[in-house]
Amino acid sequence: MYDFVVVGAGPAGSRFARRASEAGHDVLALEQGRVGEPLACSGHVSTDIWEFTGPEARSELLQNEVFGARFHVGGPGSGSHVFYKHDVVSNVIDRVGLDRHLAALAREAGADLREEHTVTEVEEERDSVTVTARGPDGVGTHEAKMVVGADGPTSRVRKALNLPEPGELLHGVLGFDPDADPGDFVDVHLTAPRFFAWRIPRADAGVEYGLACPPGQQVNELFDELVAGYGADIERRCSGLIPVGPPGVVTTRRGLLVGDAAAQTKPFTGGGILYGMTAVDHAVRTVDPDDPRTLADYEAAWRDDLSTEIRLGHLIRKAYSLPEPIQTLGLASVSGEIGVHMDRPTSVLSVEHLKKMLRP
Repeated sequence: MYDFVVVGAGPAGSRFARRASEAGHDVLALEQGRVGEPLACSGHVSTDIWEFTGPEARSELLQNEVFGARFHVGGPGSGSHVFYKHDVVSNVIDRVGLDRHLAALAREAGADLREEHTVTEVEEERDSVTVTARGPDGVGTHEAKMVVGADGPTSRVRKALNLPEPGELLHGVLGFDPDADPGDFVDVHLTAPRFFAWRIPRADAGVEYGLACPPGQQVNELFDELVAGYGADIERRCSGLIPVGPPGVVTTRRGLLVGDAAAQTKPFTGGGILYGMTAVDHAVRTVDPDDPRTLADYEAAWRDDLSTEIRLGHLIRKAYSLPEPIQTLGLASVSGEIGVHMDRPTSVLSVEHLKKMLRP
């Protein structure tokens, strides 16, 4: 019997498999396809990402450094309000490479990580969990003390355990233009219904374009308008769902959710790597697979850490739907040099940011 069976080997799943293995637990991780495929997430991340990787990762995965963002109330070619730092604000990385790197770290730590294993059933008993998966050699069952659902926005584990759904699922579309762009700024367009569109320079790796909004809002048509406005030549595109709003509970007697499966994401950007990794570290620190009562400690720990950030993130997102004149006035009043952290809305109240805001 395993201590944990982890379903999904994206950043959160691989992080859990690695950290739990390092803590001495016997871990099996199952990934439906090949790790990192298909790509469905942006490669724009905070500089904190390197705290969760191996020492060689930055030199292998970094594509570009970003110093700020230009916010547009209109589409391509419209005026912008610039927010910037003199230091690097964020990084653009090889997103598929990140997933593979984190999976490799999990294997090095001792986790049994198997690709091309599709979980078809999860049965939770009083003292164990049985996970059924279909792999290259047929269907097999795996027994564990606990199951970890790290299998994304439409989590099969979440459904099998009868856990509640995220508050909403946004539909995101990504496209890539191969023309090199070493620019220092991302562009954000507050033109998509209830969310936004973006353009991210990736240096020699090209340019990433993206857009997300609630399903049913003609997402693909809006994306086509975006890239046409920039005159981009899209050679590759993909899409996926973005969970926003964690459910009220993400644990059962023998199961827990992490990452996108638990909607541990930023409501104002949809990004979930840092929040998911943070929650995973709380899970490994607090959960004892021999004592289901410790799952309550995980619930408390990750919410204590992230709930204020998520709550403020929801408030920021509401500004995306304000009338254009109010958006323009608001952006104009706060643009310029900033001292905020891109993943932590509470940093708006930091001494560093207040100094920037009050500087003549």
